[in-house]
Amino acid sequence: MNTWLEGSTRNEVPAGKRLRAKLERDEILRVPGTHNPLAARLAMREGFEALYISGGAVTSSLGLPDLGVMMLDELCFITKMVARATDLPLIVDGDVGYGGTLNAMRTVQELEMCGAAAVHIEDQLLPKKCGHLNDKRLVPAEEAAAKIAAAKKAARDMVVIARTDAAGVEGLDAAIRRANLYKEAGADVLFPDGLTSEAEFRAFASQTTGPCLANMTEFGRTPHFTADQFQDFGYKIIIWPATSMRVAGYAMRDLYRHIREHDGTEGFEDRMLTRNESYEAIGYHDFEALDDSVAKSVAPSFTGEAKRMAGE
Repeated sequence: MNTWLEGSTRNEVPAGKRLRAKLERDEILRVPGTHNPLAARLAMREGFEALYISGGAVTSSLGLPDLGVMMLDELCFITKMVARATDLPLIVDGDVGYGGTLNAMRTVQELEMCGAAAVHIEDQLLPKKCGHLNDKRLVPAEEAAAKIAAAKKAARDMVVIARTDAAGVEGLDAAIRRANLYKEAGADVLFPDGLTSEAEFRAFASQTTGPCLANMTEFGRTPHFTADQFQDFGYKIIIWPATSMRVAGYAMRDLYRHIREHDGTEGFEDRMLTRNESYEAIGYHDFEALDDSVAKSVAPSFTGEAKRMAGE
C-alpha cells in the first residue's frame, strides 16, 4: 500500500462526487463515526467506504461539552487529519454552521478544502445540544432554510445535509414540514434526529423527498435498529456517530483503573493493540519502505552534487 505522502496515490475525484456515486447504489451506505485519524484507519481496514466525524465525539475527545463551544478551526484540523489518513469520503457534523448565514457558507468552504465530502447543518439555536436531549430550541424554519440555501451556494462538490431537530420539540409533522422546506432550499440529504420508533422513521422517509440519513446513536431516544432495517424504512445512509469515542473512553478508563489497582499494565496486554497491529493500522512499514526507496533513488545524486559543490 502506498502512503499519503505520495501525491500520485491520492484520489483525484472530489470527495463529494465520490459520495454521491455511493448514494446512487441500492444498498444503504454504512458510515461509522471516527473521532481521530487512528480510528479512521482502523475503520478503513475493516472495509468501510465512508466515515463520519461527530461534533459530539470530537468535543468529548477535546474535553469539552457538545454545546457549540468547539471552534471551526478545531473541527477543520480533525477533518483534515482524517481525510489525509484515509482518503475516504467524510460526512462532517457542521453543527449550526458556526454562526449565521455567512458563517455557514465559510464553514462549508473550509471543510471542503480540508477534504470533507459532506456537511450537515442543523436548525437549533445556540447553545445547541445533542439531538437526543431535552430543552432544545429551534430557529424559525425559514431562517434555517436560508442557511441551507447559502451552504449549497458555497459548496463546489460537497453534499449538503439538512438536519432537523424538530421532532423532539415541535413534533414529527413539523419535522417533516421543515425537512421538505430544506429540500426545496437545496439540501441534498435530509437528516431527522431524535426519532423514537420504526413508525416515525418510516413516516419521515415516506413523506419527504429524501434521500434520508439515520442516526443510530447509543443511549439516546432511538431504539437499536440495524442498517438493513433502516434500509427497509427508506434510508440511504446510517451513521454510528460517537461509538468509537465511547468505546475508546471505556477502554482507557479500564486501563487507568488497572494501573492504579495493579501498579502496572501486566495482565492488560490482551486488551491492547500489539505493536505490530498498531504499525499495520497506521501503515508504518509503507512509510519505512518509502523512506528507503527515497534514500536509494535520491540520496546518491544529492550526495554527488554536494561533494562537487564542496570541491571534493
